[in-house]
Amino acid sequence: MLKGVSVFLIGMMGVGKTTIGQLLAKQLDYEFLDVDQFIEQATGQTVSTIFAESGEAIFRQLETATLSQVSARLRRVVATGGGIVVAPQNWSYLKHGVIVWLDVPVEQLRERLSQDTTRPLLQNQDLTARLTQLSQDRRSYYARADIHIQVMPDETPEQTTQRVIDAIAQECEKKRQIDESIQRLNQEMPFQANS
Repeated sequence: MLKGVSVFLIGMMGVGKTTIGQLLAKQLDYEFLDVDQFIEQATGQTVSTIFAESGEAIFRQLETATLSQVSARLRRVVATGGGIVVAPQNWSYLKHGVIVWLDVPVEQLRERLSQDTTRPLLQNQDLTARLTQLSQDRRSYYARADIHIQVMPDETPEQTTQRVIDAIAQECEKKRQIDESIQRLNQEMPFQANS
């Protein structure tokens, strides 16, 4: 179906990119990679520590460097950080694969993240206000994804994963039909350079 093309999961923190990504990788027989975990292993520091000691700008540079490395590889499901979509350079790497936006309402994110003390962008802030602001700031970036999956509140990760697989299959079929149409047009009216 994907012919080895990688899948990049984007969306707000807490939407389930890691959970869905692992399930999706298993279904597709792909390798799974979480960008945040990769950075933590490479630096020997947690994301929180990097933010606290080096700042967000340094973390974003690490994120871009990681994405540049993994985007060239095939047969991967990559869970990205929530803010990876903001840097224009990252889109050149994301476009190497199929980009899936996992979208969860802010209220649901608040429930999921209310006890999470590991997220640097949520520290010492009103959780609902901060999530709403981040969501508004990033929504137009997320909307550039190839596939938009609105995660339902009562849906299991397995059900969401199946919907992602179905949506990827639809996109692949659409692309196949477009490619066939272009091929037919080229056969019917071959390009001729002016003499």
